[in-house]
Amino acid sequence: MRNSEFDRCLCPVARTVARAGDAWSLMILRDALHGLTRFDQFRKSLSVAPNILADRLTRLAEAGFLERRRYNERPPRDEYVLTELGRDFRPVLYAMMAFGNRHFAREGLASGLADTTTGLAADPVVVDAHTGRRVDDGTFTLVAGPAADDAVRARMAFAAHRSAA
Repeated sequence: MRNSEFDRCLCPVARTVARAGDAWSLMILRDALHGLTRFDQFRKSLSVAPNILADRLTRLAEAGFLERRRYNERPPRDEYVLTELGRDFRPVLYAMMAFGNRHFAREGLASGLADTTTGLAADPVVVDAHTGRRVDDGTFTLVAGPAADDAVRARMAFAAHRSAA
């Protein structure tokens, strides 16, 4: 599927992937969460080709993750600042970082998350906001929502049948 096709389907994962799912976009969002805002900062950090970087910055701004702000008129220069939507993506990146550290950091941790008050290492997990329970404990299941179409309902029914077996 092309990104525009992902965006047309009802799946929230597909819709997120359509907007921020390629590696360069995720790395730009990671760097933006670290405080980088300018093209040259992103380029230096990522060693990415300028045309790819310009494309991804434009896409992330159009998707609402970043806001483009002019900081110099001559020559025209913009910075890219995280929006509320972009800041709301922070836990997703933290979860990806924790997953990568758990499964792919063969040489040891290169980065992690720490509590700013205690300095202790943190282990980010996804929890249900209502109960505080981890969502990976086997007591949660995917369900079709009110806007679900027949394909979504069928996929959820299949998943429920598989988990019951």
